[in-house]
Amino acid sequence: MSIGIPEIILIVVVVLLLFGAKRIPELARSLGKAQHEYKKAKDALKEEAEDLQKTVEKAAETKKEE
Repeated sequence: MSIGIPEIILIVVVVLLLFGAKRIPELARSLGKAQHEYKKAKDALKEEAEDLQKTVEKAAETKKEE
């Protein structure tokens, strides 16, 4: 089950009626900023996890050598 052209048109009309044409660019901008912040936080967490993994591996190597 996929969304077709009539469903997309209906969604656009409903959004226009609810928010008005002037508010839609503002909403799109807010969604873009939120998406950017989410991606930035995800990348930061990924980098932190990689750093932690490297630290654990180094500690394991050091302990192994002793």
